[in-house]
Amino acid sequence: MLIRSDEKTDIETPTGTMRVHLFRPTRAGRFPAILLFSEIYQVTAPIERLAAMIAGLGYLVAVPEVYHEYEAPGCVLAYDKPGTDRGNDLKYTKPVGNFDSDNVALIDWLRGHEGCSGRFGAFGVCLGGHLAFRAALNPAIEATACFYATDLHTGTLGGERNDGTLARADEIKGEIMMVWGRHDPHVPFEGRYKIREALEKAATALEWHEVDGQHAFLRDGAPRFDAALFLQGMNWTNALFQRTFIAQP
Repeated sequence: MLIRSDEKTDIETPTGTMRVHLFRPTRAGRFPAILLFSEIYQVTAPIERLAAMIAGLGYLVAVPEVYHEYEAPGCVLAYDKPGTDRGNDLKYTKPVGNFDSDNVALIDWLRGHEGCSGRFGAFGVCLGGHLAFRAALNPAIEATACFYATDLHTGTLGGERNDGTLARADEIKGEIMMVWGRHDPHVPFEGRYKIREALEKAATALEWHEVDGQHAFLRDGAPRFDAALFLQGMNWTNALFQRTFIAQP
């Protein structure tokens, strides 16, 4: 499916203006909207390609600049030590409630968008995996794909370093898919077990995958990129969204 990827818009949130990057099919119509949350580097070229792939499956994909309170619109942090340090510093600076209010503002804005059907899902990688999980706490989100979500087992996201995300797992009303690399030093076995246990106790509609990969195995062009696992992960994502938004009325 042909898509357009040239749209950017600035929307208002309770904590200031946030730039959103849009990817959607070129054909006329209204499509389920997928909130796509990036790594700590914001909307990099690999994130844009990831968003384009999902949009090509028939979705309106909205990618917010999650550090909009601290960086100028359009800021992309480099995949180097200064960029990594800045991205990590900001994820432990921004109050966790600000991430949530961003999501509410984005969903409200998308409801009025000409290309949005009024149905919503979420997708995220790394920091974005945690943010997608928090987005899933919103009852508007029907399906969520979280890839190697960081800080979820430690509960240390945000300026408070006490995000309470896992304790709210029973608020998730839609289906959630969790995907992990078994060699990810950021989320060891004990951390994955803690997350799985919380979701099982909450009786969440859950799909769980652990693969023989590393952290950030979806990021094309990087040393840890695994093309086979990328395709497998995208197939799982497509199946999740298809059965939620296409197979269901």
